[in-house]
Amino acid sequence: MRALFLGLALSLPQPALPCEVALLLAIDVSGSIDAEEYRIQSKGTADALLHPAVAETLVKGQVALSLMHWSGMGQQAVVLPWTKMRGPSDLQRAAEQIRAAPRAFSGSDTAVGQAIDAALAQFAQAPPCLRQIIDISGDGPENSGNTARAARSRAEAAGVAINAIAIEDVGQSTAITRFYQNWVITNGGFVITSRSLAAYPEAIRVKLLRELEKPAS
Repeated sequence: MRALFLGLALSLPQPALPCEVALLLAIDVSGSIDAEEYRIQSKGTADALLHPAVAETLVKGQVALSLMHWSGMGQQAVVLPWTKMRGPSDLQRAAEQIRAAPRAFSGSDTAVGQAIDAALAQFAQAPPCLRQIIDISGDGPENSGNTARAARSRAEAAGVAINAIAIEDVGQSTAITRFYQNWVITNGGFVITSRSLAAYPEAIRVKLLRELEKPAS
């Protein structure tokens, strides 16, 4: 009888593991990003998902992932719809889709606030997850719309965290880093500084591992 009960239990559908994080990656494709820099961002992001430590964290947390290109006013496009990272095949498909995606926009302004609002709206379609995070990257301050601070407040009110990668020129300047620190990231959020786009692949790996860590209880 015990063996019968055990067999029945194993045959029943197993509960799905909870999703730890719904993570939206928002990549800058404004006019300051040239074709080679776009390729570095796309390839760097795709490669980061397949890095062993990142891949393990994504699957272990059953992370839901989406990716959006953003530029000027009215220029935001979802490249990867919400996809739950259940295993290696999901990671591989997501990486291939990100790497192969054509650039959504080019030669336009940098509307950071509207990018945040567009990213925030996407969480209405996200799977239920314990945390929601916008991961925004860019190489320039807002020069269109001037709504970054208000958009950040709307994200905080909705319980969505914002972290950032600031892509700086090689040297000592931290203008973009300071902009993201002062006007974009939410309370408790962080900025990773990438010294040139060549350093972006390493920056996105470090950032993903940091933001996917479970917060201390």
